[in-house]
Amino acid sequence: MSRARPVTLAAVAIAVVAIVAIVAYAAARNSTTPDSPVAASPTASPAKPTKFRTPDLRAIHTPRRAPAIPAHGAYFGAWVRQGAFTQLNQIAALHTLQGQLGRRLDIVHSYLTWEALFPRTSDLAALRQGSRLLLSWTGTDSTAVSSGRYDSLIRQRAREIKATRKPIFLEWRWEMNRPNLRSVVGKPAEFIAAWKRVRTIFARQHVSNVAWVWCPTAKGFEPGGDASAYYPGDDEVDWVCADVYPTYGPYRSFYDAAHLFLGWASHHPKPVMIGEFGVPQRYTPGQRSRWLRAAARTVRDDPQVKALVYFDANAFDAAPGNGMAIDFGTSPMRAFQKIADSPYFNPRRLPVPG
Repeated sequence: MSRARPVTLAAVAIAVVAIVAIVAYAAARNSTTPDSPVAASPTASPAKPTKFRTPDLRAIHTPRRAPAIPAHGAYFGAWVRQGAFTQLNQIAALHTLQGQLGRRLDIVHSYLTWEALFPRTSDLAALRQGSRLLLSWTGTDSTAVSSGRYDSLIRQRAREIKATRKPIFLEWRWEMNRPNLRSVVGKPAEFIAAWKRVRTIFARQHVSNVAWVWCPTAKGFEPGGDASAYYPGDDEVDWVCADVYPTYGPYRSFYDAAHLFLGWASHHPKPVMIGEFGVPQRYTPGQRSRWLRAAARTVRDDPQVKALVYFDANAFDAAPGNGMAIDFGTSPMRAFQKIADSPYFNPRRLPVPG
């Protein structure tokens, strides 16, 4: 008996250690943070984003001529295209979608190459009907911008935007974290230096009708991504933004694709914009409808998100099934219509422009 007791105590001690280890592992798994690989696993349920607080957006000062932060609900908008890219087709596509939705868009998305003329006919049509323009301006080589080579072009663009006297969201070099843009964007420090130079030039031209929107891809906030490294800082940005798409492959929800970005954004006292989002045509109509409804629910559940902008088009290089356009008369369009007409996304009950 005297020799058996130490063995028994040792066995008990080993069992206790094993139980503690199991409990610790379970606790760690249940408290997954947005940066944890478990949170991004495609086979695991995504963890809720770590939101220590929702910033008080009412405390943010917005210049009188710049786009205001909605006091209730969120802006609803889209990029639209039908047929060849012409100004007349862009205007027709906008009118078609608004007629299908039964309302005017809060935000009309527009893409502008570095040296293109502005405003174009379609830009003016959007502004004249009372929509806010989300202007995605491509940018160019970051080191060339920060060196001052393009100062005169940037000044001219600043004057053009100021002359509209309309509130405009300006997205300079969106999705800067995409690997295929590295040769132009450069390192994060180079991009940030260029961003600051562009913004400084606009300030010197006294442009007060612009809200600066910083918009990488949501994928850049997943493990291995470096989107946050390109952030110029809270004093340089008015809205934080991400473009949210499900990855290629099996069904992936909007929440799964967006939640790490939303967790990151909660630590910055800025309104959030979803600058692009879309559900691919390779999903079944039922899946696309459910995806859209769930996306709207995710936005409603996060009061920091103040703008939701759909990419209602098929990219020129999109493979079959990867386009995002929503066809009229389908169940996804009916889901989209209900979102657009809901009090949260249309609190002002905007009519179709007459």
